[in-house]
Amino acid sequence: MILAGDIGGTKTVLALFQDRAGDLHLLRDATYASQDYASLEEILEQFLAQEAGLHLQAACFGVAGPVVEGKSTTTNLPWSMAETELAEAVGSAHVRLLNDLEATAYGMLILPPESFAILNPGAASPPRGNIAVIAAGTGLGEAILHWDGQQFHVIATEGGHTSFAPQTDPEIALLQYLREIHGGHVSYERILSGPGLVDLYTFLRQYRGQPEPDWLTQALQAEDLGPVISRHGLAGDDAVCVETLDWFASIYGAEASNLALKCMSVGGVLIGGGIAPQLLPVLQNGSFMRGFVTKGRFTELLRTLEVKVALNPRAPVLGAAYVASQL
Repeated sequence: MILAGDIGGTKTVLALFQDRAGDLHLLRDATYASQDYASLEEILEQFLAQEAGLHLQAACFGVAGPVVEGKSTTTNLPWSMAETELAEAVGSAHVRLLNDLEATAYGMLILPPESFAILNPGAASPPRGNIAVIAAGTGLGEAILHWDGQQFHVIATEGGHTSFAPQTDPEIALLQYLREIHGGHVSYERILSGPGLVDLYTFLRQYRGQPEPDWLTQALQAEDLGPVISRHGLAGDDAVCVETLDWFASIYGAEASNLALKCMSVGGVLIGGGIAPQLLPVLQNGSFMRGFVTKGRFTELLRTLEVKVALNPRAPVLGAAYVASQL
């Protein structure tokens, strides 16, 4: 019996698997609102209470934050975790903490081809080589799948917190706007995330000088801002919402190719996270790929890289389960 988890700033997903000679079979999973709990241990107690007499072989959790020597403090959640304490909570000596994108990358390797949507059909078939993994959600995660000639090794990063590099006058204005909001440093996560999407919309509304229609103001007051902006941008109901999504996709593409160049990901680029599947029509309209290939002398190289969106939201949990099965 294996326990796996995807621990994010918005939600925590736990899943119980049975390992049958290397094949992982999902027995039960549950999703919790992370902000409603004081710790991961509190959620684990609630989840495991339904499994009387359970003996766990191992557990692995992908967490949205850096993991150093078996400990992590999440970036967008006031939790601190340690493998030793989690081992006591789940009753197994074999517990591992991974960065969430590290878990996602492992999960990407075992997803079937039909779980992906290709953004640039016609790109060259990817050779065996490094793969860049990027995922926008509550925050922005990045990882590298390093190919050693025989197998992949996952390298965790905190690349989402690198400095935003504006390329146009409007992007320079966006940088100045975000510097005022966030007190100086502006990372890519400040744009490529759920909260970042809202800030991007707010900036564009002011920058374009287009008053917000009353019907949209009422909708934004009644629901979470991000889903409302996304819904009306996808529907084409409001020009600023449409531009917000297109601009988000373009900057997403630019940062994805930054990562691809840094690790020479000739094996392609994989996009995970919760936002990409929701905005798939926007990512497929060309905005993402225009941002992706606009890299001057390396434009032609980037055109050859296959770029795919993972449509299965359980990739991080599957990756954590795989790692747990190897402990």
